[in-house]
Amino acid sequence: MGSLGIIERPRRSVHRKPRRPAPSLVARLERLRKILWPTPHVPLAVKGMNLFAKLEYVNPVGSIKDRPAYWILKRAAERGEICEETTVVESSSGNFAAALAAFTRLLGLRFIPVIDPNITGTYESFLRRLCPTVVKVEDRDDTGGFLKTRLKMVKHLCATIPNAYWTNQYGNLDAVQAHYELTAGEICADFASLDYVFLGVGTAGTIAGVSRRLKERYPNVRIIAADAQGSVIFGDAPRKRRIPGVGSSIVPPLLSHATIDDVVLIPERETVAACRELLNTHGLFVGGSSGTAFAAVKRYAPRMPKAKRPTVLFLCADRGTPYLDTVFDPTWATKLE
Repeated sequence: MGSLGIIERPRRSVHRKPRRPAPSLVARLERLRKILWPTPHVPLAVKGMNLFAKLEYVNPVGSIKDRPAYWILKRAAERGEICEETTVVESSSGNFAAALAAFTRLLGLRFIPVIDPNITGTYESFLRRLCPTVVKVEDRDDTGGFLKTRLKMVKHLCATIPNAYWTNQYGNLDAVQAHYELTAGEICADFASLDYVFLGVGTAGTIAGVSRRLKERYPNVRIIAADAQGSVIFGDAPRKRRIPGVGSSIVPPLLSHATIDDVVLIPERETVAACRELLNTHGLFVGGSSGTAFAAVKRYAPRMPKAKRPTVLFLCADRGTPYLDTVFDPTWATKLE
């Protein structure tokens, strides 16, 4: 198989000085790697296809974001971009911040997450228990979202905090490599063939890394991006969105490294219905982006050839627990457009 190493990765460190690798930090990260085991996939009974869900919520901190969080810290430590005095800073709607909070705590590093009002109460509570400082922005940006406001705050923090390091999940090619090596590597080991893979898109790190590896392994596989209506990633008109973890107020730089065959835009009401169907019909208690991906599978199904029963895979990025007061609350769901 090919290697993602052919892509040049722009450095994201905001260190005032280059540093040598910190051996103790690198050694701790090597030990941390041992808790990142392969995640399982399960079959779902859906008419007309062999459908499988890969359960990324089995990762140690609870989501697919454990993979890029670990890999970005690992590579930054190996390059000497972070050390024991580093303060890690990141903008996140929940999962990536949670993974960084847990991993930096294990490594003895300081971490400041930048969040917004769309974060679920569970994630915010988790971050405030692990991080001495949590910055929450309140002002919407020109798209009606909060991402640009969060990124502006990240840049301010990096400019004012000594030895700050922005992991930059939106543009760091280490995030792509994490999914190329880990997530997609597991898929290639588990499946002899695949016809369709549906992937929710937010930062685009997952779809970039997974699509590149799967196109190498299965040349005829079709990669279908699942995005939220009101997200600007694929050119939809921007509007207020309430479900975190999928969609974006910007076109993420990592998207240019993805190989995508088609795009399905899903209304948030449909995401909610899909999450409930996954729970009530298939016994999978999963979060919003998983519902978006499953809804995309259902929407796209009529376009799949009928001559051959296709093998289809989608990823369940996180568990449904943080969404109990939103996606799984019928009263909350009535607020959706």
